[in-house]
Amino acid sequence: MGGTFHGATVITLDAKGRLALPTRHREALSSSHGELVLTAHPDGCVLLYPMAAWEPVRASVEKFPSFNPTTSWWKRLLLGFEEHVAPDASGRILVSPALRMHAKLERELMMIGQGSYFELWDNGLWTAKQAQALAQSGPTPPPGMENFSL
Repeated sequence: MGGTFHGATVITLDAKGRLALPTRHREALSSSHGELVLTAHPDGCVLLYPMAAWEPVRASVEKFPSFNPTTSWWKRLLLGFEEHVAPDASGRILVSPALRMHAKLERELMMIGQGSYFELWDNGLWTAKQAQALAQSGPTPPPGMENFSL
């Protein structure tokens, strides 16, 4: 299913809406015959998956109940915005205008590794959300992380 994606990288979107995949991640991202999947996340970012890692996620999303308003919106975002892309010879992929609009992607982006996929955030939005999350978290870990230690 490709590599494990970690780390944060500042990347730039060019005038045509393309981004160059970081060299250190290109081989692992292209492990699915070069096909990648971009889609919208409800938090306001774009998700970037290698095809092999996306397929089980897609299968789960397809099973969401369509008469539940919340799951319907998640399904609309995740499947409705799903795009299959392949890097060009320079390792660039095109982020569609619809996805750029959804995530407010303009020029400078943060590419955040999440294990089997990446999140792509507008740098300004990422900075604001990160500050908000850290301010709200306080000294008490969230449920499920009570025994976590660094």
